[in-house]
Amino acid sequence: MTADFPDHFSPLAAQYAAYRPTYPDALFEWLAAQTPGYDLAWDCATGNGQAALGLAQHYRKIIATDASTAQIQTGVPHPNIKYRLATAEHSGLPAQSIDLITVAQALHWFDLERFYSEVRRVLKPGGLLAVWTYGLQTVEDPAIHALIQTFYADTVGPYWPPERLHVESGYRSLPFPFDEITTPNFRMQADWTLPALLGYFRSWSATARFMQANNYDPVVPLGEALLSVWGDPATPRRIVWPLSIRAGYI
Repeated sequence: MTADFPDHFSPLAAQYAAYRPTYPDALFEWLAAQTPGYDLAWDCATGNGQAALGLAQHYRKIIATDASTAQIQTGVPHPNIKYRLATAEHSGLPAQSIDLITVAQALHWFDLERFYSEVRRVLKPGGLLAVWTYGLQTVEDPAIHALIQTFYADTVGPYWPPERLHVESGYRSLPFPFDEITTPNFRMQADWTLPALLGYFRSWSATARFMQANNYDPVVPLGEALLSVWGDPATPRRIVWPLSIRAGYI
């Protein structure tokens, strides 16, 4: 792990890799259509490489960096992806070498002034920066959704880092000093069983902080409550996360 990095996710790297939802293919198709070149993309704060894998279908090479060694070690191998340990503010990339920079669900952790300076340094002329985030998922069943909302806001709510507010605002409260473009509406969706959904809740940083403070797993009673309205826990249900995207050119 690099210095000066607010590391909420190294202890959760395995859960993060196993239980986080994937981004839609249409997002990466749209991103590729916005850049004049396809030689090199930088996926900053890659985690286990979820966004990098999507980019690998469109760009010849992806540099996927993360400040967490544990996260980098879970990176999914792909011949087009090179994983590196680096902070957002010090990528180690050559100047004007990048066609596209992506930041998925991580911009709120950065020193924005220093990161944006790095963006301006490494992007090629005409290169694009695209950042996105997703907040609380929705489930069609109102009883299930109500239990999840209570868990999110009340049970683990006090344990979210303050930066979580930027996720809830869809990054609209963060400065974005670029030539911003209009983005389509994208969403993630997954058909998950109850155990898969509970695994996702255990990948939340707020859940981990709750467990450290209270010495028990709050997902256990949540799972018992959800079981009473879910039915067969092996029956998948549709989970949806709307994506909030900001993209712009230097």
